[in-house]
Amino acid sequence: MQFFDKRIISHFDFVTVMLVIPIILLSYHLINEINDILGSKQLIYFMIAIAGFLIVFYLPIRRWIKIIPILYWLGIILLLLVEFIGVTKLGAKRWIEIPIIGLTIQPSELIKPIYLLMLGYLVMQKPPQRDGYEIKDFAIFSFYILLPTLLIAKEPDLGTAAVLALVGFGVLFVVGVRIKIWIGISIVIAILSPLAYTYLIKDYQKKRIADFISEEPSYHVRQSIIAIGSGGLFGKSVDDATQAQLKFLPIATSDFIFAYLIERYGFIGGLGLILIYFLLIVHLFYYNYYFSEDYLLKVFSTGLALLIFLNMSVNILMVIGFAPVVGLPLPLFSYGGSSFINYVILIAIFENLVAFRYKDSYNFERRLY
Repeated sequence: MQFFDKRIISHFDFVTVMLVIPIILLSYHLINEINDILGSKQLIYFMIAIAGFLIVFYLPIRRWIKIIPILYWLGIILLLLVEFIGVTKLGAKRWIEIPIIGLTIQPSELIKPIYLLMLGYLVMQKPPQRDGYEIKDFAIFSFYILLPTLLIAKEPDLGTAAVLALVGFGVLFVVGVRIKIWIGISIVIAILSPLAYTYLIKDYQKKRIADFISEEPSYHVRQSIIAIGSGGLFGKSVDDATQAQLKFLPIATSDFIFAYLIERYGFIGGLGLILIYFLLIVHLFYYNYYFSEDYLLKVFSTGLALLIFLNMSVNILMVIGFAPVVGLPLPLFSYGGSSFINYVILIAIFENLVAFRYKDSYNFERRLY
């Protein structure tokens, strides 16, 4: 059996992998410094993610494209099940427990790759006109964007829901929608925003916004700013990084890991990580223009770039006190299994779409049977 084909290797995007590896290695180094038990768990997530990457990479996604809508609706069903049989943690009902084995899954994470594939599928079925999509097509796309967004917002997980909506409409903006539609949407949002704040935003979410706009930041943000300020230009040794080592910095391995990065490696270290993210995002956007007629790859690479950019931006702005505190992890960097594995699967799908973008590359698969 021949599992490798030289055409696949030649089309594989090594640049993305080379940009992701230093993010992962630095993340593990910091997590292990703070808590070696969590570091060991993260290694397990790494192994699961590598296995998932290899499996997803070799799936004939382009040949199975007709099952994407089925997967999308299965994802919607899982989001609906959260409302009825979901598990509540930290005041939010976001997980479903798997019977017998007792593990939980988070449908809001599982839906992300399916969501991007579904948008690509829809664009493939109805490519944009020269001047962009009209209101009818835009309304159809909006339905598929807003349905999972509203279900996730109801959990409540407003941060993930907002990012998902921005990614979806951001993809449409790049693909092409008539300008008059965007103007109309802007007017509607401006009118409805006060009503949304009054009736849709939960009390704890309003408190986060109030903490953000108040003169005195919340305890979490204050400790984060202290950690960032103490790091200086080049950072401190692990023993001198007292904000994290003495547990003053909350959630130092997850939501506020960027603050610990700067405490350890200073402004230069933080700038270096942002530069790697920037190169990764620009590289993903490159596929949007270079393969402009391959709508599945175009949409998925654009959506993945926006997903990484928005999560990275919100997390970093939150850590430095320029955005409300929300539970959005730093992509591929914060501790945790669901988010990390999900991003690796997203990258695996992207690599699959790149490596198998020429149909004759699937010829090797026929020799397996």
